[in-house]
Amino acid sequence: MSTRIVQTPTSRLRLGVARAEITPPVGIYHRMWGAARHDRATGVHRPLFGDVLALGASATTGVDFLRCYLDGVGLGEQEDTALRLHLAEATDLPPERVAILYSHTHSGGLFWAERQALPGGELIPSYLADLTAKLTVAARAAIAGVTPVVVSYATGRCDLAGNRDYWDDEFHGHTCGYNPDAPADDTVLVGRATNSNGQIVATIVNYACHPTTLAWENTKLSPDFVGALREEVERVVGAPCVYAQGACGDLGPRHGFVGDTAVADQNGRQLAYAALSALNALGPPETDFGYLGPVISGATLGAWRPVPQTAERVTQSHTFRGGAYTVDLPLKPVPDRAALEREQAEWEAKQREADARGDGVAARDFGARAERARRWLGRLANLPTGDSYAFPYSVVRLGDAVWVTTGGEPYNLLQTELRRRFPNQTILVSPLDGGRAAAYLLPRDRYGKGLYQEEPSSLAAGCLEILIEAVADRVKAL
Repeated sequence: MSTRIVQTPTSRLRLGVARAEITPPVGIYHRMWGAARHDRATGVHRPLFGDVLALGASATTGVDFLRCYLDGVGLGEQEDTALRLHLAEATDLPPERVAILYSHTHSGGLFWAERQALPGGELIPSYLADLTAKLTVAARAAIAGVTPVVVSYATGRCDLAGNRDYWDDEFHGHTCGYNPDAPADDTVLVGRATNSNGQIVATIVNYACHPTTLAWENTKLSPDFVGALREEVERVVGAPCVYAQGACGDLGPRHGFVGDTAVADQNGRQLAYAALSALNALGPPETDFGYLGPVISGATLGAWRPVPQTAERVTQSHTFRGGAYTVDLPLKPVPDRAALEREQAEWEAKQREADARGDGVAARDFGARAERARRWLGRLANLPTGDSYAFPYSVVRLGDAVWVTTGGEPYNLLQTELRRRFPNQTILVSPLDGGRAAAYLLPRDRYGKGLYQEEPSSLAAGCLEILIEAVADRVKAL
């Protein structure tokens, strides 16, 4: 049978949008990269922002979910939980209905509790207090500004991201960098929210790519490629652009690991052009693309036009249900705390010795080894006892779309598999919603290969597959 209607995925809901600038102060602890030789941020490349979305069912007057999209690598487990609880109390929402999501820029500063004793760390407590106050104002503003909207979705393509599990024949091992020998998910999912007057109130760009354009040579606070992406989309559309990071555990920019901020801007514009192309292809709100029939001309033409959505489509797009859940994932054996403390001290001593003799490369490498031990010590403080991890995720159906959040850093297989299983649903996946101590979620067949992502992960083989099944079951139920 011939297709006569191409549906535009649509959500009808009540939406509020607010933004806060959350740029940390120059001089704050900044070093995310083990290879970096600086501690304090020396300047600002572009401002960092926090975007808050308040979501409510169209048939109600309240707000059901709050989603905060922050420029940052991610707060520590305790700091993230404290922020979530504060925002929940300030907005009278259950904590599980408040999602704190991160762009994961590696140049936004590192504000984990154990960093407060390092140079620049003394600025962390006051910055976190300021961040909390600003997001509280933004959350209340988003709720106060909730209005009926129609969100129309479109899909584009962008090859900014590449697979980053690279096998180096000469090194005889894997490195974490662009791998041209493996495919990478190039899906750009965009959403356009319009109000009852047809005015665009916000756009959403969902794309999976580690913001690691800027690396150890960069000393400036930066949103990485997200800054230029936002700027360009907002310049064209005239409405806030909210960046929703995708499942990018194995994806990073092809052009990355540099100190040149111009490369980050170039990457951001590349993604912006792809997002704008997809947005520009959308028809008017509340329409699908319909076949009008044959027109006799020099040829018999088939005419297509945007057509109003049927009553059935309108009813379907008002669907609003779902919630937050946990699934038990297996933990792997973790390192011994005392051994990690000794290891950190030994590498730091070697770093000092290398610095004293003027060997900068060796000092950088020794410092990176010490950083790995330091991070494991931070994870140990937040891991549960026992052999499993109650891993957080959420699944919410908004009309034709399903918005998914998960903790940690899952491999991209999570979203490609969900989209394969549910081809008639628009799936928007956002990771890093808690679960920082879990770190990466790798596919079962990627364990035991010497990949970077396995080393910091607290989870055993099979964790990603269990999560995929848990999310898929919720999607089916909705």
